[in-house]
Amino acid sequence: MTRINNDTRVVVALGGNALGDTPEEQIARVREAAPTLLKMIEQGNEIIITHGNGPQVGMIQKAFTLAAEDDPKVPAMPLPECGAMSQGYIGYHLQQALGVAMHKSYKRWHVASIVTQMEVDPDDPAFANPTKPIGVFLTEEQAKAEMAEHPDQVFVEDSGRGWRRVVASPQPKKIVEAPSILNLLDNEFIVIACGGGGIPVVRDYQDKGAYKGVAAVIDKDMGGELLAEDCKADYLFLLTAVEYVCTGFGTPEQKELVDISADEAEALANAGEFGKGSMEPKVRAAIKFVRSRPGRTCIIGALDKAPETMAGLSGTRIHA
Repeated sequence: MTRINNDTRVVVALGGNALGDTPEEQIARVREAAPTLLKMIEQGNEIIITHGNGPQVGMIQKAFTLAAEDDPKVPAMPLPECGAMSQGYIGYHLQQALGVAMHKSYKRWHVASIVTQMEVDPDDPAFANPTKPIGVFLTEEQAKAEMAEHPDQVFVEDSGRGWRRVVASPQPKKIVEAPSILNLLDNEFIVIACGGGGIPVVRDYQDKGAYKGVAAVIDKDMGGELLAEDCKADYLFLLTAVEYVCTGFGTPEQKELVDISADEAEALANAGEFGKGSMEPKVRAAIKFVRSRPGRTCIIGALDKAPETMAGLSGTRIHA
């Protein structure tokens, strides 16, 4: 096996919306991104990959819900299990895409996906205030019809792109599988972990402190940030559907941000310049990461411009 040079450790987070709306679109997009990810390794970086799963979790849960309505033998699928399923098939697509790219470039590195749990606080106030978008975009009329049919579900408008369901998004506290992730890194694996921010779990002290899943979604950017901290990464790349972080997004006053400090980013976030369920979590994760240790940098950019983003020719650079 060719040895991976690990002079610099990088966490790359792929946005769930940037992966497309169907399995076919997702396969095409990760295959486009895979050669760039391998090029990062060739340049002397050790990479850990994480990804979003909001649209994918929503589609999985909706499919089971509709099937259960037609056939009583089909169970409705709880949100934690939907998260685990999404980690599995997105990881599978990434493993295959990287495998194709490796064969074309005559590399023989190993890739592994880890179904990852993320411990959260059961008393996190987020459980009383759902804010995290999941699932496909709907029109206002479609969203209101869904809420009328399912009163326990909440839909909100998301950054001018349509309406989406929102669920609780508690803060990640601990990556349960962190030792396994680090062990694989130490043994020269390209690791795919913390998909969708990780499956949210809490301690069940009625079952000797074992973990149990809860109906919530970890913000994948905050999950990626914790992954980057635990893996002692130097860089965090957040690749999404837009090329730059912008102020005044979607308005005539829209302005692209190219290079900003964590203090400047925080001031803009506090002023409400970024979408609550879309760009603001990325900026908050970037701020937390670059402040966690001197010399760290976060870059937010577009998945379809990954080569330019990795080369510093595109995207928003956030530093201390």
